[in-house]
Amino acid sequence: MITEAEIEKACNWLRDNAVEAAQARANRIYLEEFRKALKAELMKKHISESIGAQEREAYSSPEYREFLEGLKEAVRQDEHNRFMRAAAMAKIEAWRTQEANRRGMDRL
Repeated sequence: MITEAEIEKACNWLRDNAVEAAQARANRIYLEEFRKALKAELMKKHISESIGAQEREAYSSPEYREFLEGLKEAVRQDEHNRFMRAAAMAKIEAWRTQEANRRGMDRL
């Protein structure tokens, strides 16, 4: 049985973490888009080489690897919030079903 206290806790979590979750999503999207600008900047350092060589140098650079670590963390935070939100919503939905079933049994 899911208690009303558990539902209140889930609702409070959703409310209290909304700003953090939105920031995590914004960070992830920003970094995913920034990847293109970073790649272009890194490729520009090797402008005299072919496009393939420019890409190779950009992708193998320490700056790009450092960026990927930051992107990994942004994705982790965003996905953590997404999974926690889904868990809270699933608990709320299960409680709704439980309450509807209880009301149905009370009518019998």
